[in-house]
Amino acid sequence: MCIAREAVGRRAGEDGRAMEVINWRKSSHSGPTGGECIEVASLPGVIAVRDSKDPDGPKLALDQDAFGTFLARLKQQ
Repeated sequence: MCIAREAVGRRAGEDGRAMEVINWRKSSHSGPTGGECIEVASLPGVIAVRDSKDPDGPKLALDQDAFGTFLARLKQQ
């Protein structure tokens, strides 16, 4: 399992107001085909997680403590 780095950008929406753009990131260890990776994105107050093979599928939104627990459990596998 690879864990991604996180990033969030901003751009102007059609009405000119700033809107958040979610930049999903995956590990550089993932390789060109993706493999068995998750992607993460940093959002205000949470870290979002999704399956890189199913980007339109379900997503998790974890606070920082829950994300730390999530990572610790993955490392135990």
